[in-house]
Amino acid sequence: MACVERCHCCADGRRHGSILYSILKSHEQAAEGPGQRRGQAGRGCSCGSQRRLALKSPQVACKAASAVLVKTLRFVQNVPCFQELPLDEQLVLVRSCWAPLLVLGLAQERVHLETVESAEPSMLQRILTTRRQGEHAPAPGRQHPPTAGEIQAIKGFLAKCWNLDISTKEYAYLKGTVLFNPDLPGLQCTQYIEGLQREAQEALNEHVRLIHRGDQARFAKLNVVLSLLQSINANVIAELFFRPIIGSVNMDDMLLEMLCAKL
Repeated sequence: MACVERCHCCADGRRHGSILYSILKSHEQAAEGPGQRRGQAGRGCSCGSQRRLALKSPQVACKAASAVLVKTLRFVQNVPCFQELPLDEQLVLVRSCWAPLLVLGLAQERVHLETVESAEPSMLQRILTTRRQGEHAPAPGRQHPPTAGEIQAIKGFLAKCWNLDISTKEYAYLKGTVLFNPDLPGLQCTQYIEGLQREAQEALNEHVRLIHRGDQARFAKLNVVLSLLQSINANVIAELFFRPIIGSVNMDDMLLEMLCAKL
């Protein structure tokens, strides 16, 4: 007899009629907000790209990411035009761009990500955890491992950078383009910041034109790299590389402390 394989997450449908399932599900839905339930309804199958992953060697990877973050903020601090901005403007820029700058740094430092599947807690474990958190102040931010799709977006970006063999100068100009984003809410010096971003792009274009004369499409390829950064979520980066180290510490607080320190 031919055996037909089915998605394991579809097996939930066979349990919908059980009394235990109904009790557990009602408690779970009561613990969730309506927005969370709508998001789950549109998510569909929980396998494939929705599988939860964790770092295979978190101590090694988190240490490497922390070192890259320090280098990244040191780079930012050493940009004279950045230092001329008011501190509150600096904070707006850094809080917005630290994650894409970090991923660019990971690419530049050739940091490879090895991941393993993370065991998904059972429905009963989630209910008990939710109850315990209700007795104490919940930790801020997301607290579940990234999905396979989110990890793949990071790995795909790193591979794209490595395939292009981006130089140190090109990385610097790309970081400048990311750092000086004039479209962020809360900025006052938007024209000045927009000019700095334009200068970074013009410098990148000039560098590519002089060094890669035989590759007229390289400038466009590098800008495609920048567009890929938009698919990378800062919360995913924090959960993957920094929560194992700092736990529930707020990333904004840590960035402020690092920005004001002499790295």
